[in-house]
Amino acid sequence: MVSVASAEGHAATGIPVIDFAGARTGDAAALARIGREIYAACTTIGFFYIINHGVPQAVIDGASNAAREFFAHPVETKRRAAVNARHRGFNSLGDATMYQAKRPDYKEFFSIGLELPEDDPDVLAGQALRGPNNWPDFMPSLQPALYAYYEAIGACGADLLRAVAHGLGIEEHFFAPRYTKRMQRTQMVYYPPQPPQSDEDQFGVAPHTDYGCITLLWQDNVGGLQVREIANGTWIDAPPIAGSFVVNVGDLLARWTNDRFRSTLHRVINASGRERYSIATFYDPTYGAIVDPRELGTPVDDVRYAPVAAGDYILGRINDSMGYRKKRAAEQAEQGATPGVRA
Repeated sequence: MVSVASAEGHAATGIPVIDFAGARTGDAAALARIGREIYAACTTIGFFYIINHGVPQAVIDGASNAAREFFAHPVETKRRAAVNARHRGFNSLGDATMYQAKRPDYKEFFSIGLELPEDDPDVLAGQALRGPNNWPDFMPSLQPALYAYYEAIGACGADLLRAVAHGLGIEEHFFAPRYTKRMQRTQMVYYPPQPPQSDEDQFGVAPHTDYGCITLLWQDNVGGLQVREIANGTWIDAPPIAGSFVVNVGDLLARWTNDRFRSTLHRVINASGRERYSIATFYDPTYGAIVDPRELGTPVDDVRYAPVAAGDYILGRINDSMGYRKKRAAEQAEQGATPGVRA
């Protein structure tokens, strides 16, 4: 793990670096301190790094090496695990267009979620985005490597939300019962070098905010992630820091806090001339968890948002940005069908 001292040099970017060690060991004083630091970051820029996060480096290396191996396959091979109706599997170049973007993102990605069998009650009931993952038959080594990362980063996310609760001044375990069957989504992402002729409207990922509660991002050493600094609207780099994750607030947590927390625009521009890899985890609640600002201390007269089920909100945002889902909805409309709950 990188030390705090070696990481502090990056604070000039305007993105805080938070030592997370105490949160993983049950140190009450450290958890309170981390909660205060997270609160300060989330109410200003909406982004921060965590170091000493407790996710084993061997698990990270296993997942990142698996990502490189997976994306090295020909696209025709990768399409054998093409994204399905549950938003699991491979998405090729052009499959995702951020809202208000003029062009699709210049990336490939592979998505997984909580592994649930076909006879799980929520799967049988047709709950959206639920079910088994769409693992590739051509690379059996991907499942153990990526799912080990999924579980480890999920445990880190749970501790992160304990610190968030401390910062908000609410009960430490407030979020836990709302994550009993989490809608965590983890994506391996591959950014080819952007062509030299790419114009200013072509992004690895166009400017956007994330949909859910919190995002934990592992990125390689290539760089390219940028965050829009809220105070003056300028774009600042979020450079790689060895041994760190980048964490940011999503729209759902901003809504839950009645906009005390900032969900900040960010983008990726891979101008390095090299391939770039990252693993993004969207750590989100159980589908039916109700997101209500009043539960986090917002006075009734000040509430800006009505209560909403976490899954309904996230599903709506996914439907707005994924090209394959727009195409499927259009085909269903032409056939006179109503899109089913198995979306």
